[in-house]
Amino acid sequence: MNYNAHNTVPELFSSMVFNDGVMRERLPKDVYKSLRKTIDNGKDLDLTVANAVANAMKDWAVENGATHYTHWFQPMTGITAEKHDSFISPTADGRIIMEFSGKELIKGESDASSFPSGGLRATFEARGYTAWDPTSYAFIKDHSLYIPTAFCSYGGEVLDKKTPLLRSMEALNVQVLRILRLFGDTTTKRVLPTVGAEQEYFLVDKTLYDQRPDLIFTGRTLFGARAPKGQELEDHYFGAVKPRIAAFMRELDEELWKLGILAKTKHNEAAPAQHELAPIFATVNVATDHNQLTMEMMKNVALRHGLVCLLHEKPFKGVNGSGKHNNWSITTDTGKNLFEPGKLPHENAQFLLFLAAVIKGVDEYQDLLRLSVASAGNDHRLGANEAPPAIVSISLGDELTAILHSIESREAYPGTQHVNMEIGVNVLPTFPKDTTDRNRTSPFAFTGNKFEFRSLGSQINIACSNIMLNTMLAEELKQFADELESAEDFHRSLNKLIRRVIKDHKRIIFNGDGYSAEWREEAARRGLSNYPTTPEAMIHYVDEQNLKLFRDHNIYTEVEVRSRRDIILETYCKALNIEALTSIDMVKRDIIPAVSAYVSKLTNGVLAKRTLSASIPCTAELDIINAISSLEDSTYQTVCELERVMTDLKRVDANVIDLAFYYKDQVIPVMEELRTYVDGMETMVSSEFWPYPTYADLMFRI
Repeated sequence: MNYNAHNTVPELFSSMVFNDGVMRERLPKDVYKSLRKTIDNGKDLDLTVANAVANAMKDWAVENGATHYTHWFQPMTGITAEKHDSFISPTADGRIIMEFSGKELIKGESDASSFPSGGLRATFEARGYTAWDPTSYAFIKDHSLYIPTAFCSYGGEVLDKKTPLLRSMEALNVQVLRILRLFGDTTTKRVLPTVGAEQEYFLVDKTLYDQRPDLIFTGRTLFGARAPKGQELEDHYFGAVKPRIAAFMRELDEELWKLGILAKTKHNEAAPAQHELAPIFATVNVATDHNQLTMEMMKNVALRHGLVCLLHEKPFKGVNGSGKHNNWSITTDTGKNLFEPGKLPHENAQFLLFLAAVIKGVDEYQDLLRLSVASAGNDHRLGANEAPPAIVSISLGDELTAILHSIESREAYPGTQHVNMEIGVNVLPTFPKDTTDRNRTSPFAFTGNKFEFRSLGSQINIACSNIMLNTMLAEELKQFADELESAEDFHRSLNKLIRRVIKDHKRIIFNGDGYSAEWREEAARRGLSNYPTTPEAMIHYVDEQNLKLFRDHNIYTEVEVRSRRDIILETYCKALNIEALTSIDMVKRDIIPAVSAYVSKLTNGVLAKRTLSASIPCTAELDIINAISSLEDSTYQTVCELERVMTDLKRVDANVIDLAFYYKDQVIPVMEELRTYVDGMETMVSSEFWPYPTYADLMFRI
């Protein structure tokens, strides 16, 4: 669908979504009111109401070209899953009618045996169930009605990312309401975390992509010498968008708008061939659904333009990788952002209490935030001077940090000349959104009325990080509410609490350069954790403090936590196994034969010249032959070593943790050494002989 006039954009937006407007129009009033109670307050949906909703949803979907429906869910693969059933039902006279019942809307059944479970269940235990999430609107795509759902096993074990996310939202809602009541807020009925997930990605020509086995099998280039030009001129960032890319972006916007996805901003990113899309904020479970759809649409639309969208965190060595910025805030049903500093004393005090809870939570659960973004791909980014470091810290900006210092020290805040910072008595100085420069090196930065968690990898499902954020904040607010609800003097106890939190947890606040070696040393002195790789981070998933957190807030059982740890480590091992085998295959089948052919041609050239005259020096050819031959020998020896390491791996009878560390300590170093030799040969071998498109081809020839 194309549009030519600006007034068609509102018509296009959400045209394929069974949203509130469609429900209000098509449902009887009593049914609509009952459904709204389910959506707004989490009330159970009566089957009679479900039948009415299902029938209206089916009629709307069929009118818009749908023939099938699917319960759309997010298993532990990190991507989405779907099984399509048609609306058709046979009649006695051999014809069909289009039917869809409330039972089919609310509950579905899927074979769960082939999805990752981390040992939660045996592979022969196949039954799994999907349950409708009415808080995320159904939509139409590819002639099917998509119904967002949660996914669990026959025994009730959580097998997806949506269920714990919804649980974390409810846990946060309960505790935030307790705090708001202490400040006299009796009107807020529900609180929801909201997220805007900025998405980075690369686009390459499909004909070139098809010639790179590493891109096809792993999503990144396992070999590749740097192009003569990279991002050093800083001319790609926010630069003019090429026509072919602009056409892709235009169609992507249209497809996302149809699905009600608030795609707002698009631009070139820092690296050649890299781009970014940013949406407007949405409730976190909706934002999660939307981000999964955005990544899927990016891939599909790219193919229609002869392009391939790369969502790997590090598809090209030597230029920026791709991440995802998770902008997280908390909003009431009355429209108030609880991370927005107010203008009245009680608003200031409330803001500072929520801020203190975030500071305390990030400090106490550094490991959970780090492991929530852990993957083999993201290990290439974190700490690589292009993304936040693996060390978790908070950047608050100089002014807010100074305010907290004044509160802790009981000294006058310089911005107020003479007023001591007594919370709940004095008004904070005017605090606009941008009181300080934005710190792009901080993994977790306060940016005016939200926190920007910058460590997520570009292909990661944002649910995990937001589960951690919601749950840790719920825990801290629970502790605060327990203390303040029993206080004899609320304001005095509030001052004491915030001051104590600042003093005990200020080590997590850092506004400086997170990339510097000095910060790593300083972070170690402060006692902050530093887990540069996935295995080092993931072993802390099952620390007792974390198990207790999830147990207390009904997010995961201990078994479910352990299963998630194992699934992530298994995925890490599988990704590296594929990379290692692909490296071996590329080197032995293509690279060494190509290099040998080139050396043979040079050698024949030398022999031909010497036939003409024995005195011809042939210095250039001989030097090149010697240099390439030396690299080729090293390449061969190293690829043999990689084969040996992989063969030894098969003999190792180890658990998933030991296997993950084996890949980290034994496999990755050999792969990196192999790459060094191969990339060295690429710079010396004629392009006529080199078997693969180069970085210059992939990043600059669109």
